[in-house]
Amino acid sequence: MGQFAQQLEEAARLFSRAEGGIITGDIPTDYDAENPFRLWVIQVVIIIIITQLLALPLSKLRQPRVIAEVIAGVLLGPTVMGRIPKFQETIFPEVAMPLLNITATIGLILFLFLVGLEIDTRMLKRNVKASFTVSFAGLAIPLGLGAALGVGLYREFIDPSVNQGHFLLFTAVAIGITAFPVLCRILSELKLLDSNVGVIVLSAGIGNDVIGWVLLALTVALVNASTGLSALYILLATLGYTLFLLYPVRWGFVWLARRTGSLEEGAPTTFMMTVTLLIVFISAFFTDIIGVHAIFGGFIAGLIIPHENGFAISLVEKIEDLVSILLLPIYFTLSGLKTNLGLLNDGIAWGYTILICLVAFASKFLACAGSALVFGFKWREAGAIGSLMSCKGLVELIVLNIGLQARVLNEKTFSMFVVHALVLTFITTPLTLLFYPERYRNVAAQKKDARDGDEDKHLPYKPADSEMKTKFSLVLEKVEQLPAAMTLAQLLQWNDSLVTSGTKTPAPIQPKDLKEAPTLEIKEVSADSSVMTHEKDSSASGTEVPPISTQTTISIEALRLIELTYRTSAVLKSQEAETLIYNDPVLSIFRSFGYLNNLSVSAHVSIVNQDEFSNTVAQHALEAESELVIIPWSRGTTSVLLESDVQSHSQQARNPFDGVFHRTTTQDQTSSVVYSEFIRSVFLRCPSDVALFVDRGATTSPVSGAQHLFLPFFGGPDDRLALSFLVQLCARSFVTATVVRMTRSEDAALSNTKEGPLSPLSPPNSPHPHVTVAAADTVYGAHNTQTRLASDTADNILWDRYTNPSNTHSPVITSALSRITFSEQTSATPLHTVTELVKAEVTRAEATLGRTVIVFAGRSRRMAVEPLGRELRQLISETGSHIGSSVPKTLGDVGAALVVTKANASLLILQASAKSAEL
Repeated sequence: MGQFAQQLEEAARLFSRAEGGIITGDIPTDYDAENPFRLWVIQVVIIIIITQLLALPLSKLRQPRVIAEVIAGVLLGPTVMGRIPKFQETIFPEVAMPLLNITATIGLILFLFLVGLEIDTRMLKRNVKASFTVSFAGLAIPLGLGAALGVGLYREFIDPSVNQGHFLLFTAVAIGITAFPVLCRILSELKLLDSNVGVIVLSAGIGNDVIGWVLLALTVALVNASTGLSALYILLATLGYTLFLLYPVRWGFVWLARRTGSLEEGAPTTFMMTVTLLIVFISAFFTDIIGVHAIFGGFIAGLIIPHENGFAISLVEKIEDLVSILLLPIYFTLSGLKTNLGLLNDGIAWGYTILICLVAFASKFLACAGSALVFGFKWREAGAIGSLMSCKGLVELIVLNIGLQARVLNEKTFSMFVVHALVLTFITTPLTLLFYPERYRNVAAQKKDARDGDEDKHLPYKPADSEMKTKFSLVLEKVEQLPAAMTLAQLLQWNDSLVTSGTKTPAPIQPKDLKEAPTLEIKEVSADSSVMTHEKDSSASGTEVPPISTQTTISIEALRLIELTYRTSAVLKSQEAETLIYNDPVLSIFRSFGYLNNLSVSAHVSIVNQDEFSNTVAQHALEAESELVIIPWSRGTTSVLLESDVQSHSQQARNPFDGVFHRTTTQDQTSSVVYSEFIRSVFLRCPSDVALFVDRGATTSPVSGAQHLFLPFFGGPDDRLALSFLVQLCARSFVTATVVRMTRSEDAALSNTKEGPLSPLSPPNSPHPHVTVAAADTVYGAHNTQTRLASDTADNILWDRYTNPSNTHSPVITSALSRITFSEQTSATPLHTVTELVKAEVTRAEATLGRTVIVFAGRSRRMAVEPLGRELRQLISETGSHIGSSVPKTLGDVGAALVVTKANASLLILQASAKSAEL
């Protein structure tokens, strides 16, 4: 037994020595050639963490990610952390660099493949003359000045053993090249892709980039060749291989993509991804063995990928995160590790560094801006073009690394050129904004001013009742929002309620009526929309109100928001936004829905940073002259209420803010704090009326098609908007409504006048929008005597208009009012009363032919009539809910009360525009 135990101990000792580990005393930072993975992971983790920490503040300054990656390398290199004793030898020892280099090279090959894929030669056809001139001038002049600058650099810093001609050619390329990938990202972020400036810069950048890579390939071939004849053979082999890839291989690739269905589906299959990656690495291998760098093979492979039907975008989405998050930062951090700013230790070195920056910027800026001025661009546009074309970024750093590897550059000149690349990349965005700020691109306000006094010629026909809205903007960000958008959009088409007489309770149109007069006409207005119009024969008798004989149109401007990230796919989407209008599944589904429901739907795509979403919505509403902006806020899925499972639906529906105050297994979309901030920002900035539709699964019954609406009317501009819009929706024959005017009892009203703020978190008497740490919030203080009187008067006029049977209305309004029940109620606790009324309405509506309920409520964060904050706090305390401040800020006090009490109804929260709220 002792011998067996001894043998076990010996086997364990042998196993531990073979495997190693910290338990046996191994140190993870010690490099082991047989197991280099441990140190590689430590290096990668440090690189990614520092890069991400630097990228966060730099992104706020609108700086490209590459700056953070290079600065991270500079910090980790000999300039900063390399001065810490043993840091360089422990974390980045020379023996461990080959593995890091091969990882970086793989990432660089894939990145250059993505760069080639971004280049769409179809752009060259847009404004050819101006683009060619800008591209030629922006390359020829910098090349010449770069070569001249290289003479001084060579004499001062370069060893005579280096061929001077090779060095001059290299410095010329380094000065003349433009970083096309970074340029695309800057144009996308600044929303300039579709502008004249963006078109010229993109087209010129493509030509500049391609010629720059050709010249760089020539430089590498000359450096690697032993004789001039060898260099010629290398160039001929490169040219032949390029033609081979661009024609027969491209044709075969496209044919294969069609045969596998990848091109038709707009997404590569696993087989096509395999073929693509094989082409990329075989191409890189070939260009490497013939004497040109491997990255040229990856770049040429990207040029053969077709862009039709979003195929290129889908392909990029499958590999971009691995490249941009893991592999590429390693490469550019290695560039920083090779950068030793400590070598720039005298005035001559810094003087030449500054001279490099000046020559590189001035040659590009003056040449490109001057060419733009010749072609009639304004000086601001020309300045923006010159600033953008001077951008360096990723491509410049790749060029510099190739020069260092080829020993054309030494460490000192390499560091000087890295500083110049960082400086020019950093100033590109600020200079572009300085020359071409957004206010000079925004002409919507000028167009609107030109239309003043003549608006009727541009707007569609509206009935005599001005509150009947006809132009809507619908914001769509995710496919999950489509059920909510469709639910509300279906109610907007009120043409089926137009009647031919002024009777107070008109009968529905009968089939025999269609034979007597041309009452219905369907007119195609576009490929994806139609408009239903009604005409009334003036010979009809017995009418009390003049008939309507003009076309009525409900138009919806669907705005698809797509977040712009640093992903290559997002940039490609920005470039192909025009095709996305037709290919985007969210827009395609909603356009089809609009066509089937006789709604005129226009689609728009905006690809911007998430922080710019609210500004984009506000700008779109202004340009489209929208009367109401609708924002759907939907759960991940929407249950369909069947007549047979009313009870089960009642049990399944849940509070849309559940995710805010307790953990759920399926996250509710409406619990998103980020989306809540976006909504409040839209409320704050939008120039038109805004409606937030919180869909909690309440849809029209597929059996009866019925929909029931409920409005607690407290008064104020938002509630007046809610009442008017409710009347409009009730023009549809299957929509009914209940409106209750809520009044606080005098004793309660007197005690609550000392309540203070409008809500638990709103400051008193704030004349301006109140911005909190959580997010922007529209909060205005209590009325003064004059505004209170004016608001009460407006409330009474509107209420009397709809409730007084002696008032005369158009047939549309008369039909709508016949389906609305009006009542008044006084309560000491109006929020409690409203929640009980809503629950009663929900129960009654679900029991009657499967009807469901949508509760209308004014947001009332601006110029609210009743201060309800104290009662809301009481409700929260009674129900034991722990909702955050975002709920009342977003939905208002009435909406928040319904959320707190878990009322089983969808919510439509409305806010009148600031102009409409002026009394």
